[in-house]
Amino acid sequence: MVGDAGLRMMELAGKGYCCSQIMVLLTLDEMDRENPDLVRAAAGLCNGLGDCSGPCGVLTGAAMVLGVFGGKGTDLEEAEEVLPVMLESLRDWFAERTAEHGGTTCGHILDGRCGQADPVLCGGLLADAHEKVREIVAENNFDPAEGRDMP
Repeated sequence: MVGDAGLRMMELAGKGYCCSQIMVLLTLDEMDRENPDLVRAAAGLCNGLGDCSGPCGVLTGAAMVLGVFGGKGTDLEEAEEVLPVMLESLRDWFAERTAEHGGTTCGHILDGRCGQADPVLCGGLLADAHEKVREIVAENNFDPAEGRDMP
């Protein structure tokens, strides 16, 4: 059975959003926020930075999401001290999750079939990463539905 997040992922993919954008949109949805600039910025991470040789957009989009919670966003705030630990946790999990593919690039994960996400493979990775990010966020005392407090 596909849950609400899975249905939303399929809907967003059907509308032409890439994996990194979907990671960001799921987070914005949960916080009941919109940020088209952030979603457009995430497009720069699509397809392994455009040519499948870079890191998977699921990983880079998930890192962006962690930055939403732990990064510096205004002159009046500082990055959270836990951000590097959060990112390390994500990187380690993602490397383990994609080890069977031989690496963390789109090219590795898609076995060289770049340019078009595989709905089953990429969809499963997206769903797992979305849950992992929510877990990391909660473990570090952030509310996934609230985002970060403004100073």
